[in-house]
Amino acid sequence: MNALKQKILQVSTDLFQTRGINSTGVDTIVAVAGTTKMTLYKYFENKEELILAVLQQSHQDFQDWMNEKLGGLGGSPNEKIQKLFEFIEEWVTSPSFTGIAFIKASAEFPNEENRIHQLSSQQSREFRQFITKLAQEANIKDAEGLALQLSILFEGAVQAEQIKRGSGAIKSAKKAAKTLIDLAIKQS
Repeated sequence: MNALKQKILQVSTDLFQTRGINSTGVDTIVAVAGTTKMTLYKYFENKEELILAVLQQSHQDFQDWMNEKLGGLGGSPNEKIQKLFEFIEEWVTSPSFTGIAFIKASAEFPNEENRIHQLSSQQSREFRQFITKLAQEANIKDAEGLALQLSILFEGAVQAEQIKRGSGAIKSAKKAAKTLIDLAIKQS
């Protein structure tokens, strides 16, 4: 990817995460990125396309990070699903944590017909499918049910931690996830 395009994406990501999408205008993005509107529109047809690109990049970066963490375990499928929330806790408690882009975007664009909301919804489903796959690999009978429960814990805890850093929500979610995972493994 072109270095300037990547810089625009990174600046937009930072601004959207810290100031909000609707509160961040194109003028602010180009000023912080040190470029012009003409250059921004060379890479992104409009602000909506930029937002979609930011969401896609943020989601891919998180998935790559999670895959790297889980891939580095080299352990059993049971171990991988049990470590999931430890890695999520690591991410949420890191100084660079600013929340989940798809949750923020869906809140700012609540109309289900909106492309940004649709992508946000798709990314939520993809993460749930990722958890389903981990559960299936661990031979959990109701893999989809467990994935739904864990994704609800994940999204809720991340939202709570975003509202109040250090709230303890992620630690509580991790304990609840362990209970659910242990029970699902036992029943399989």
